[in-house]
Amino acid sequence: MNDDGGRNSTNDDHDGDDIAGAFTVVRTFDAPPERVFAAWTEPEHLGWFFSGNGEVTEPIAADATVGGAWRQRMIVDDDTSYVTGGIYRELVPGERLVFDWGAVGGWPELPVDAWTRDAVDVPRVTITLIPLPGDRTELRLHQALPSHLTDEQRAEWDKIDCYAGWSQTIDRLPASL
Repeated sequence: MNDDGGRNSTNDDHDGDDIAGAFTVVRTFDAPPERVFAAWTEPEHLGWFFSGNGEVTEPIAADATVGGAWRQRMIVDDDTSYVTGGIYRELVPGERLVFDWGAVGGWPELPVDAWTRDAVDVPRVTITLIPLPGDRTELRLHQALPSHLTDEQRAEWDKIDCYAGWSQTIDRLPASL
């Protein structure tokens, strides 16, 4: 699933599946692109992201503007939870959103001034929404690591298996649509 058809380029620092740590996850949903986009950007629709049970125990914050942050608690199981989120870098309603994945004081750890910087040490995630006949949507999630990371830093990201994590996360989305 590494063919993103060139649709996921956002800048030279986080681009391409040819860079170690880059991958694309593709799913099709029975919902129009506008509804899928809202599920990624509106706090009242983001509950699907953090756990499979849909129960929101803490407020979800989402400032869906370029440079704005999204932040919520990710619940892995009864013993594991952490704050995650991102800094929005590009928003095209119903079509595309790009964010640097992480949270200040969370995981992945973002620097306090992340919203003012383009190059941070966390993955850049690009969500491309492609309309399909019958009010369906193809979602392409592309994650790329920054090109300035060292081989050691890339190896640490490879150990995490973000592909499996994003796949599991996206597979929870249909219940909210």
